[in-house]
Amino acid sequence: MTTDAAAWLRAWDSQGFHRTGSDGDEAGAAWLAREAVALGAEVASELCELDRRDPVAAYLELDGARMDAVPVFDAPSTSPDGVVGALGSTIAVAEVSPHAVYSGAFRTMRANPEHRALVVVCQGEQPGMGLLNAEQFRSPYGSPAIHVASDARDAVLGAAARGATARVVAHCRRTRVAARNIVVAIPGSSKALPPVVVMTPRSSWWQSTAERGGGLVCWLECLRALLAERPAADVVFTANSGHELGHLGLDDFVARRAGWERDALWLHWGANLGATGGRLTVMSGSDDLRGLAAHELERAGRRPDVLAPRTQVPSGETRDIHRAGGRYVTLVGSNPWFHLPQDRLPHAVDAAVVARIASAAARIAVMLAGAPSR
Repeated sequence: MTTDAAAWLRAWDSQGFHRTGSDGDEAGAAWLAREAVALGAEVASELCELDRRDPVAAYLELDGARMDAVPVFDAPSTSPDGVVGALGSTIAVAEVSPHAVYSGAFRTMRANPEHRALVVVCQGEQPGMGLLNAEQFRSPYGSPAIHVASDARDAVLGAAARGATARVVAHCRRTRVAARNIVVAIPGSSKALPPVVVMTPRSSWWQSTAERGGGLVCWLECLRALLAERPAADVVFTANSGHELGHLGLDDFVARRAGWERDALWLHWGANLGATGGRLTVMSGSDDLRGLAAHELERAGRRPDVLAPRTQVPSGETRDIHRAGGRYVTLVGSNPWFHLPQDRLPHAVDAAVVARIASAAARIAVMLAGAPSR
């Protein structure tokens, strides 16, 4: 069992918000590269350019008062004056969870031309500002939209019921930046085998210690294990930025490796691994990979709560791998503080549980890469 999980989680928690292309994102990249080098790896960076969206002013003005807001990052911006209209009609209101972005109903509602702006009232398992991922960041759609925290619910819904006049402001500027994927390649002894990709996202809206930290610990433990023994297959590790912006980092990684979404074997250490009070799910389109992951997790002392049907399409980075018919295994959890600023140490993640999951992840990687197991 790893002895480094707690220290790695503390380091991640200390870096600030990990939004794509931000100072915190760069701090996370630099830290991960240092840790990988300390394990004996040669680290490369692959850069993905984007126009970062920086809020200048974001608020809902209602009854003469302003509520702080955060823009929906794949919706258009407003002018500094915003959009004024009747709440509940001209300005639509929707109470949704961070998972809503994966539903067709949400996308249809966003694209409705009958409203000029949208107020998203956040609906997480815990109170707060549970932001929605920007699945169409490069192609904003619908009307301008903002998030308001869940504690504004009664005021916003009450105002919408009476058709109160409101103002929505989502005034932003764009800044050209480069997001960074951290990549490590370990050559294998047999070029006849398909490459193995060990992947985890490393960007997010907030600190996101439970959301992202467990996957990063698994990534590092797999790296430690595969550096100790030369694998038979080529192995490429990638820790991607751009997760909350429609998986921009993964798109860039695959674009540099044509056909790998079909031809490589993907190990995806996803969100919320080891989150306090969370459930652990194994996903794969292949019965053998799903069974292997379940066995190793049980052996490590963290039996999965859910074995997803092999036909279930993942919502995270292996979504496109699944649709392309590629082979993959994904570990993903749930998290009461998902997409909330409160996803922090010490309450949101259990380092001992993360360590057990990481131990299983390392054994899975060793076996699937054809490395001898110590």
